[in-house]
Amino acid sequence: MTKEEAFVAIIQDHEGVIYKITTVYTNSVSEQQDLYQDIVYQLWKAYDSFRGESKVSTWMYRVALNTAFSRLRKENRRPRPVALDHVNIWPAETYDKEFELRLRAMYEQIHQLNDLDKGLILLLLEGKKYEEIAEITGLSRSNVGTRISRIKERLRKKMTKKT
Repeated sequence: MTKEEAFVAIIQDHEGVIYKITTVYTNSVSEQQDLYQDIVYQLWKAYDSFRGESKVSTWMYRVALNTAFSRLRKENRRPRPVALDHVNIWPAETYDKEFELRLRAMYEQIHQLNDLDKGLILLLLEGKKYEEIAEITGLSRSNVGTRISRIKERLRKKMTKKT
């Protein structure tokens, strides 16, 4: 297998990582596509330096988050909350309107978090352990735990005010 084929296989196997980051850090489909391309380009540039000391998904999250943060800094703007109508959260056979409304409200609150907190909660929702989140973000494990606890509390307060 060539280097290019191996890279394409990794991207295809872990495309969800890139998609989730682009969904959280953009406000439109065109911005999402641009960020997706930027992330894949940065992954390609960093591919030779990936030593396999961490999981591929951890490496991809780190590159993807750093790319999203760099893009936001470069554009010198804050992302605005956006309707998540284009995101299919649940398949039709398990559709629960009340649950979906609450889930959309939660994602709207997540969109309002600062960039780092948004990334932390996204990784937590992905089922990542604090150690892996720390490795991806470069924060200490205790800092990750403290930040996530505070984020959860803020979200809980905002969500209970809405209901």
